Amino acid sequence: MEPTQQSVTDFIQTGLSAPILTALNTLGLTTPTPIQAQAIPVARSGHDVMGIAQTGTGKTFAFSLPIIEKLMAGPGKALVVVPTRELAIQVEDSIKRITRLLTPQLRTVCLIGGAPIYRQKQDLRANPRIIVATPGRMWDHIQQRTARLDDVTFVVLDEADRMLDMGFAPQIKQIMDMVSKERQTMCFSATMAPEIAKLAHVYMKEPLRIEVANAGESNAQIRQEMAYVRPEEKTNLLHTLLQDHEGLVLVFSRTKHGARKLTERVRDLGHTAVEIHSNRSLAQRRHALEGFRRGQYRVLIATDVAARGIDVNDIALVVNYDLPDAAEDYVHRIGRTGRAGKLGKAISLATRDQARDVQSIERLMRRSIAVSEYSDATAMSAPRFERSVGGGGGYQGGGNGGYARRAYSSGPSRPSAGRPSGPRRSGGTGGGGQRSAPSRFSRSR
Repeated sequence: MEPTQQSVTDFIQTGLSAPILTALNTLGLTTPTPIQAQAIPVARSGHDVMGIAQTGTGKTFAFSLPIIEKLMAGPGKALVVVPTRELAIQVEDSIKRITRLLTPQLRTVCLIGGAPIYRQKQDLRANPRIIVATPGRMWDHIQQRTARLDDVTFVVLDEADRMLDMGFAPQIKQIMDMVSKERQTMCFSATMAPEIAKLAHVYMKEPLRIEVANAGESNAQIRQEMAYVRPEEKTNLLHTLLQDHEGLVLVFSRTKHGARKLTERVRDLGHTAVEIHSNRSLAQRRHALEGFRRGQYRVLIATDVAARGIDVNDIALVVNYDLPDAAEDYVHRIGRTGRAGKLGKAISLATRDQARDVQSIERLMRRSIAVSEYSDATAMSAPRFERSVGGGGGYQGGGNGGYARRAYSSGPSRPSAGRPSGPRRSGGTGGGGQRSAPSRFSRSR
């Protein structure tokens, strides 16, 4: 079912109660985002909701504000299930921004792995009304009989596509079997494949589908580029990107081992960098994220564990050092930039054997990605890569015209000194006292 479209330009028009409107005004929030404008009235009416909106568009308030309003007015509890620790912390913090302005009775608890379980047990004894949890730790508490869910009347599956994939589906089923059958269920995500949507319907009653952007559609504020490069030149190109761009940079690696090695390499090149992935402890991940947010580290190198849990409004550039395994993760990765109405940029590094991966991403987003001026002509010799540079990314189908406004120096990619060869560049873009370092990539002016 589809909700009726209506123009909502003020939170007052969503029908939210006066205390919540006052709290929002205190936070400086008066105008709802599109997903908030459409989802809040539907959620307040009691319908199950399936919401699809781009990353960074305010989905947390879209589901939490109606829930907070209902919990203030009557009995019940809410359970918000999310795929990662970082996202759980982010969601609870967002909810607390509102509840601390309303009433101390709406206690929250965050149940995540890596945090002391005995402290979580103490928090659960205080009878919190809102539980934010990752599936594994929630199930741990259920098995240990330290949490009961039979009085949960509101359930949210945030980033539902990831929650319902093959890895989480069994735990989600076990959790959903424990909550009240008389509940309101809401699923939110930026991507929703048909098979995942079908599975989500198992837990919902005639949900209203609210889609403020096509599933998989990226934020129009983000400029996207695909830089085709030889595998051995990826680190050199990353160094050049860090020199040519200012501000915070988020770099995605496909593996934990790759993230660790790349962090060391980026530090060797003179940039302040920190890593975040599932092998890092919760304290280490929190330190990395806070240091990145404050500017202590200019570069954050992460695996997909961070794609759906980083809430930093000032990320200037996202670099996909490795393309993601799933096209849907591309949308979530680049959604870390271009937030809060700001412009953003995302550059992905692709090798010539990844044509199918690029096609999958473009098919999901229903658009082609512009070939970056940083591309290497020798990495694009296959017919699939004969495309225009820097524009709309449309297929040219013929010539090799105008690739690579970047000139590449010849020579080995990794000299014996362990540093890239080629002419030295001066300067940098700030962020932690970067020193001059050599680069194989030089811009032709």
